[in-house]
Amino acid sequence: MSINVVEAVTTMVAPILADLSLELYDLEFAGGILRVTIDTPTGQESGVDVDQISLVTRLLGRELEHDDVVPGRFTLEVTSPGLERTLRTPHHFQREVGKNVTIRLVAELDGRRRFAGALIGATSTTASVRLENSSDTVEIPLSLIEKAKTVFVWESQAKPNSPEARAAKRNAAAQSEPTNNQEVNAQ
Repeated sequence: MSINVVEAVTTMVAPILADLSLELYDLEFAGGILRVTIDTPTGQESGVDVDQISLVTRLLGRELEHDDVVPGRFTLEVTSPGLERTLRTPHHFQREVGKNVTIRLVAELDGRRRFAGALIGATSTTASVRLENSSDTVEIPLSLIEKAKTVFVWESQAKPNSPEARAAKRNAAAQSEPTNNQEVNAQ
């Protein structure tokens, strides 16, 4: 990865993202691919949408063609971090406190190389994880982390027409029907 390219593109994309009220989540340049990952500021309910990604692609593409900061041929990819986000920097960890994560280490820590649980805290040098199915908490030095990402937990839904689904429909229908007292009070 060329540090000069990353620094130049970071400087170039910053005002574009500031004008659109977006943030630079990550930037990589490797193998002829310039990957710019953008996101909405922390705390917003919705993430980046396709129109915003398209606009940043057009604006940054024009700037890159004009200033010629990337040597040779390259592919520009502008993307969102997605539901399951890669965590590489201290800022990434601090931003995702409260979410479920999986972490793989380069070397063992407390006899383990893999950890999964809730990220309960992060500093510039460590991540604190409350382990799954346990109340134990582990402090993991960021320098030991080989790979880390958030884990999106999918809500399970009963299969259509299963006994559980039919019971859920009956319960929903019973809750939406007015009681006799409510009907009398409404008259």
